[in-house]
Amino acid sequence: MQNLSVNQYLRSHIRTVPDWPTPGVQFRDITPLLQNAKVFRVLIDAFVQRYMEPSMRPHVVAGLDARGFILGSVIAYELNVGFVPIRKKGKLPFTTVAETYELEYGSATVELHTDAVEPGQKVLLIDDLIATGGTMMAGKKLLEKLGAQVMEGAAIVDLPELGGSDKLRASGLPLFTLLDFADH
Repeated sequence: MQNLSVNQYLRSHIRTVPDWPTPGVQFRDITPLLQNAKVFRVLIDAFVQRYMEPSMRPHVVAGLDARGFILGSVIAYELNVGFVPIRKKGKLPFTTVAETYELEYGSATVELHTDAVEPGQKVLLIDDLIATGGTMMAGKKLLEKLGAQVMEGAAIVDLPELGGSDKLRASGLPLFTLLDFADH
């Protein structure tokens, strides 16, 4: 990491895959961040240091299906708080609340167990990347349906040109991202 900031170090380990899944898309692949133990630790520590502060400490971490599970569960463990998965429709076995959101072509639905959070709990909502913001907005709405306070949305990467981060902030959700790729 000689002379690199944490953000530069992490950025250097994100792989860009051109024309995936469709021509013209520059896919930001975070899997190299997870494969190397040292890089993964730097990534997790960047979040943990922020949320260790008493004023920023959540009661629970909620992770969005699926890469938000990887980050969220480890961050929750390090903060010694619980972890709540927000899953794609049909994956949770208990009573759920659901939120449907629009995709570029069609829609998707995410679900949360009705007993996942308690009214008034401060929740950190995490995913790997913010693109259009639809998934994180749906997660926020689910948590709020159950009375939780989503204190912040967090992600490794923001793709600001796709408008998701602006939309989420306009909804009142503070955001924290480590990197942005303005040249999606």
